[in-house]
Amino acid sequence: MEKLAEFVAQHIGEDTSRLLLGRAKWPDIDMDMAVSCIESRRKLKGKVQEWYDEPRLVFPVKLSAEQCSSSATGRYKAELAGRIAGAGCRIADLTGGLGVDSWFFSQKAAAVLYNEMQKPLCDAARHNFSVLKASNITISNCAVRHEGDASSASPRELLADFRPDIVYMDPARRGEGGRKVFLIEECAPDVLTLKDEISVYSRHILLKLSPMADISMVCSRLGKTCREVHVVASGGECKELLIWMDREWQGEYGITAVEMHNDGTCGTFIFKPSEEKEAAGIPCCRPYYVPGGKTAFLFEPGKALMKAGAFNIISQRLGISKLGKSTHYYIVPADQTSEIMSELKRTGKVYSIIRCEPLDKRTIKAAGEEFPYADVTARNIPMETDTLRKKLGQKTARKASRSSEQPVHIFALKSDTEGNLLLITRRCAQEESSGPLL
Repeated sequence: MEKLAEFVAQHIGEDTSRLLLGRAKWPDIDMDMAVSCIESRRKLKGKVQEWYDEPRLVFPVKLSAEQCSSSATGRYKAELAGRIAGAGCRIADLTGGLGVDSWFFSQKAAAVLYNEMQKPLCDAARHNFSVLKASNITISNCAVRHEGDASSASPRELLADFRPDIVYMDPARRGEGGRKVFLIEECAPDVLTLKDEISVYSRHILLKLSPMADISMVCSRLGKTCREVHVVASGGECKELLIWMDREWQGEYGITAVEMHNDGTCGTFIFKPSEEKEAAGIPCCRPYYVPGGKTAFLFEPGKALMKAGAFNIISQRLGISKLGKSTHYYIVPADQTSEIMSELKRTGKVYSIIRCEPLDKRTIKAAGEEFPYADVTARNIPMETDTLRKKLGQKTARKASRSSEQPVHIFALKSDTEGNLLLITRRCAQEESSGPLL
């Protein structure tokens, strides 16, 4: 492993196809693994920077580097596991993969069990954890199957002696031939089959699922023990769903929408599905009329809020009016409190409205002439964003970024009360500090 890591560090910037063609120059190096390590390290740059910065680490499976948690989401899961099971808990990671989640767990837990079915990943994890001085992680190499399957280990064989406080699983979402799968029973291991057996040895189970999964369907299939769903987004993308299952829980599950920021903090919005179902969005009337000449604001929910389905409850709870039933944009009063404005900025984007007019050929032409370098968005109208951009005659947005001001953003949105609207806006500055991870 040491020789491999040294080779990777020396050739990290080279063309991997040339290295494969020239493998005869280095007969003592497993060139396929070396190339996988090089390509994996490149994927970890900026994603798990702590691991990228340590040249002695090795990564034998490139797909694992693509699919592993980022530092931000790994740290969030470790904080969540600590909140669930307490400081100094014992965590069993039954789908170890590259080991990023296990490593972050090890910084909060007294002991971590890392289990992975692929031997090359286990060998690499044993080496990497040693380099990282994560001495509280135990390595296990086996597949996880239900009791009675002699070809692999059962939850009893894996967990009875370790006695975990919480079991973590990130089922592989690839089927035969590498095709992506989304149903729980198509993932490996099959959580639906294993959850009852695992619950015998651990009160808490934490699942990481695809951000494409349907929240209500997943929770319905997993059963009444679903206690919390965490929808985690960062960098403008919904990254993962985390499902906390508690064998002693029989109530309604809660949803936490988590919008992560570059400074390592995040904004959160917590609600229950029943609250969203019962909530009525505040109707929006004449959003372009601003009393006293004060500037109203437009709120665009972040990806976590959108995936979580907090459409009406956020309107009702924060006192912002919804443009339309199917238009998930909101008008924020000019006199809204600083606390609400801060919360909105942490969970989405806030724009000051320069003006708002009916959407027609005249207003489109005028807006395009006045703001030739604006960003453009069209939602819930019979016109795509690219079509609107062409009608506005927009030029490249690069020049807008050179200005000290935030660039203008032109929205074309449908209002249930006012019809299709053209809103000229400018992005408000984000909060310098958001809330803690949890």
